[in-house]
Amino acid sequence: MTGKTRTTAVTLSAAAFAVAVATAGPAAAHAEVEAEGARALDQNVALTFSAESESASAGISKLEVVLPEGITPQDVTYKKGPEGWKFAPTSRGYTVSGPKLAVGEDAEYVVTVRQLPDTKELVFKTLQSYSDGTIDRWIQLEEEAEDDGHGHGHPAPRLKLKAAAPGAELVSPGPTEEPTTPAPSTGTAPDKRADESSAEPVAKGTTDDGMPAAVPLGIGAVVLLVLGGAGAWWLKNRRSRSV
Repeated sequence: MTGKTRTTAVTLSAAAFAVAVATAGPAAAHAEVEAEGARALDQNVALTFSAESESASAGISKLEVVLPEGITPQDVTYKKGPEGWKFAPTSRGYTVSGPKLAVGEDAEYVVTVRQLPDTKELVFKTLQSYSDGTIDRWIQLEEEAEDDGHGHGHPAPRLKLKAAAPGAELVSPGPTEEPTTPAPSTGTAPDKRADESSAEPVAKGTTDDGMPAAVPLGIGAVVLLVLGGAGAWWLKNRRSRSV
């Protein structure tokens, strides 16, 4: 190999190395979830999440996770994470956030899941926020992942599960997930028969209190007879005195 050829080869090798170094950083960035030996229907499983920083000027300040079907926010408890970070459930999953991390520092935290669903794989779509407001969206499924211009896409963290252990069963929902039934009414239910009887019209020939109309008429007749007899006796007695 001549000197000129050797110089050309070295130059090309250096250029290739520079390109590799320039593209290796972004291409290696990713978000992952791990749980060694995890099986479907396992209970109280610790999941370790890690999200690599892609920013050269801002620190990671929040991670938002969308839970897969079969896991609810109430099934997840926070175990540990970056100092000062807090866990908060959301309508579709949870967030872990706090003081921004140092520029270039990756975020890692652990949560415990009450029970894994009976499936082969779990996908945890994740939004990774930085202190400057930028967001890395680790939400692509494998079939959706496309090159973003930096040599890689943003696939969502995935966890493959082994088959459920023999005899493993789905546990009953926790207290916060049990369907609630309406509390029994404290009042007395209205008596249908009473309502029906009160709605019936008063029978013909009876008074409002249910007494037959003939009874008060008979009493009135008796009173009139008594008064009439008393009046006749008084008149007769008065005539006899006047004679």
